[in-house]
Amino acid sequence: MADVEFNLGEPLAYFITWTTYGTWLPGDERGWNRKGVGEIQLPNAALEKAASKEMSEIEFVMSDQHRELVAETVRRHCSIRGWHLHVVNPRTNHVHVVVTAPGYDPKTVRGQFQAWCTRKLKTVVSNRKHFWTEGGSGRFVNTVDDLERVIVYASEAQDRKHHDIA
Repeated sequence: MADVEFNLGEPLAYFITWTTYGTWLPGDERGWNRKGVGEIQLPNAALEKAASKEMSEIEFVMSDQHRELVAETVRRHCSIRGWHLHVVNPRTNHVHVVVTAPGYDPKTVRGQFQAWCTRKLKTVVSNRKHFWTEGGSGRFVNTVDDLERVIVYASEAQDRKHHDIA
């Protein structure tokens, strides 16, 4: 029963996710997150329409080239920082990273990834201002079982139609 272990110091890793600009708006039919509220918010078509009108440019959907550039940038940043990268998986509308970054909080880690990825993406998409939505998710991974689960989810489950890992 390995899942009972708990790390009272640094977490084993962070499971970090962020979305691309305009692809998951407040009110989205898939549910959405409100800043400072833990629960997933219900769909709201009127709110989604209003949020869409507030966008300053069209949504950013990553091509294969963009996805590889993001993956390589995250790998390189982890190498420079001495962080242990378990997995990076850029999708067309979001990015998953599972990383061990001792001494850093997940928001800072995500911010560094986003900043460096933006710099690199601007070399191929120079006319864009926004690549990412505000915020994202940074879950603490405290057990070996949870680490294995998030690695599988971030690297494989996204590609399965009916996955049983959450």
